[in-house]
Amino acid sequence: MQNLNLDFSQSLVIDTEKMAWLSSPAHGVKRKPLARAAHESGHATSIVHYEVGASFNRHLHPCGEEILVLEGTFSDEKGNSGAGSYIRNPPGTGHSPFSKKGCTLFVKLHQFCPQDNKQFVTDTDNAHWQCEQNGQQVMLLHQYEGEQVMLIRCIAGNTILIPEHNGGEELLVLSGELFDQGGNYPKRTWLRRPASNQLLTALSDTLLWLKVGHFTV
Repeated sequence: MQNLNLDFSQSLVIDTEKMAWLSSPAHGVKRKPLARAAHESGHATSIVHYEVGASFNRHLHPCGEEILVLEGTFSDEKGNSGAGSYIRNPPGTGHSPFSKKGCTLFVKLHQFCPQDNKQFVTDTDNAHWQCEQNGQQVMLLHQYEGEQVMLIRCIAGNTILIPEHNGGEELLVLSGELFDQGGNYPKRTWLRRPASNQLLTALSDTLLWLKVGHFTV
């Protein structure tokens, strides 16, 4: 595979629901690559699906791994993480992941600051929401220097309020639908933008994952 979508100065919109699944090195694990380096252990952002009983051999993540569980239950030596779990495995950590009943994940590899060494799992179903203006709620998942990761809930008809930042932004629509001058972005649409140059509005009640300030890393 060649390098894919690694020019971070370019805006991208991908409806991941329309993509075909591709095989991975592990039997029963499929993926939809959104941006990735040609070599298997390099930069990668993907939707990943574990079939029932699928597993990966133990491996290390020299530059970190970030996971949001979209469906099912993801497991490794540290335990089970259900839908809505946000997982950060910092540089140098490793594990033997599997899923007994199957799961679908949003995965980012090789994208940590070397000094960002906090390892944790957050159950977002039971975490705190901060009330914001404009019918929006925010759940801050992680922050390190200029990088922020969060969930945002916005009611239909309102504009998404994205924090001020340097270093671009990345969004995954988890439910509902967004729109701007470029079109509509339904569930599981992934957007990557070098700057907040267009306002996004919730076409219906919407939940999204948002990461900002990380393209300077």
